[in-house]
Amino acid sequence: MKFIKFLLVGIFFGIVLVKSEAVSWYRIYEMFRFQSFHMYGIIGTAVACGVLFYLVSKKATVKSSTKQNIFFPLKENGFSRYLIGGTIFGLGWALMGACPGPMYILLGTGVYAMFIVIAAAIVGTFIYGLIRHKLPH
Repeated sequence: MKFIKFLLVGIFFGIVLVKSEAVSWYRIYEMFRFQSFHMYGIIGTAVACGVLFYLVSKKATVKSSTKQNIFFPLKENGFSRYLIGGTIFGLGWALMGACPGPMYILLGTGVYAMFIVIAAAIVGTFIYGLIRHKLPH
């Protein structure tokens, strides 16, 4: 029961994404064809909120749900891994019409073909785990 607040936030987030049409395949299609600003506005707002939270958490002491300080470790510099990973992620998003979060939301709204997409995402994650040591990190 201590995680009920996270479940409620997730349900609220799902409702917001459905009502804002962020999980609509047509909106995603418009975005990748540069025909509409709708999705760019949603993504831009999410990025701005993330940057704001990051800056606030660096200035103030922000604690996680387990009462530990949130710490952002430094990442190694690199370009190819972000280019390759972003390209694979973007291709999957464009082909499936959903990124990881909305896949579950679409399943919840009755798009049962998302079972196949979620299964493929899990298999892809497993394959990544197998070949991770051979990839640029």
